[in-house]
Amino acid sequence: MISAVQAEMLKLRTIRLPFVLLASAAGLTALVALLGATQAGSGPHTPPPLNTAAGLTDVLSGTGLGMLMAVVLGITICTGEFRHATATATYLANPDRIAVLTAKTITAALAGLLFGLVTSGVATGIGLAFVAAKGYQVALGGITIARFAAGAVLGAGLLGAAGAGIGSLIRSQLASIIGVLAWGIVVEQVIGGLFTSVARYLPFRAATSLAGAELGGGTPLPFAAAAALVAGVAVLISAVASRTTLEQDIT
Repeated sequence: MISAVQAEMLKLRTIRLPFVLLASAAGLTALVALLGATQAGSGPHTPPPLNTAAGLTDVLSGTGLGMLMAVVLGITICTGEFRHATATATYLANPDRIAVLTAKTITAALAGLLFGLVTSGVATGIGLAFVAAKGYQVALGGITIARFAAGAVLGAGLLGAAGAGIGSLIRSQLASIIGVLAWGIVVEQVIGGLFTSVARYLPFRAATSLAGAELGGGTPLPFAAAAALVAGVAVLISAVASRTTLEQDIT
């Protein structure tokens, strides 16, 4: 298994797409953090000021788009095999398709951890820089800030693993990416807005709540429960893929 994961990591290092996605995740996170920090406390319908716990949390927790990019990377790790017709060679080298899926899932999770680390660093750096520039006291304790960062890292890692399962289940890269972006940006927002009691059980919202994101009126799950929910979704998707599309003919 270790050699299989190393082989998958080598594939990632030799193509540009993972670096493009990582740069996109960092850039989108920076944009969200900058917009939030500049608008904080500027009017009645803007986020709270940065000298409050709510205002600083709003900026530090803006890592959701980075998490979505981690899902996209997980998808491409699996669907790239079929898009570029390399799946045959991969399965000839390792006929155990479950082992291949497991290696890809581990690789996607590890890459997702990196996405979370980078995006949490960007959001935290921008938020604290604005606090310092305005001469405010930091409204959150160091442990809380570290927990938000750790939640962003963990959430991105778990969503990266879920992306690998989605890519194996659907196989079509375009359909998988469009479906994930639509779910994360539109569907969960609509469902969470209409049914606040179920918002915390939605997988993407649960992942972002690990990083401190608000649910828009609902109470987030405890940290461990939210992590378990997202991990369970990732395992379930991979299990379904292993019993359905993974067993189908490559061609």
